[in-house]
Amino acid sequence: MARNIHILVVDDEPNIIKFLELGLKNEGFQVSSAQDGLTAINMVQDLHPQLVILDVMMPGMDGFEVCRLIKETENVSVIMLTAKEEVEDRVKGLNLGADDYLVKPFSFQELLARIQARIRNQFPHLVSEVVVGLFRIDDRRKEIHYDERLLTLSATEYELLKYMVVNHGLVLSKTKILDAVWGYDFGGQDNIVEVYVRSIRDKLGDKDHRIIRTIRGAGYRIDA
Repeated sequence: MARNIHILVVDDEPNIIKFLELGLKNEGFQVSSAQDGLTAINMVQDLHPQLVILDVMMPGMDGFEVCRLIKETENVSVIMLTAKEEVEDRVKGLNLGADDYLVKPFSFQELLARIQARIRNQFPHLVSEVVVGLFRIDDRRKEIHYDERLLTLSATEYELLKYMVVNHGLVLSKTKILDAVWGYDFGGQDNIVEVYVRSIRDKLGDKDHRIIRTIRGAGYRIDA
């Protein structure tokens, strides 16, 4: 998935840039970086990255203004980083066009999962095949392999497992799963998620629930 994806990291803290550059390059992404807003805007116009990881609190032009300006002219996904947890900051960023939000300090695995989700949603033509751990998803064929074994899945099982794998490392509530896989207007019971997860576990041979983990009171998580 990563080799066709260019990510621009924008943060005024050199240690954060170094940490993200190292991690993302190890995942196979093309990575560039900027330490201020104006440089970031120029780099977006020159390099046309698919995704920008953008710190909010920067001297001079802050991340909100950078987000607004690049979203006016570029088809780019923006994940904003902030040290603040106030709801109004998240709402402001989202209203200016940000696609996602993470509060510092954050887990690199969570950031990676969010990057993968954004790329799949906004640039699906670049990721027709996704490899995550032992999972290989071929979206053109609507096939999922686990440990080189083709899984026999119904259409709904495919969409559910794909959603969970792409968002690996994140705890997915039944409500989130229902909205993503069955749609907002689904009128059935949320226990349908349990039924499908049980079926997928059987097909994976996941008797001990070590592939699809149940997080009590919260939902499910795949640790790929």
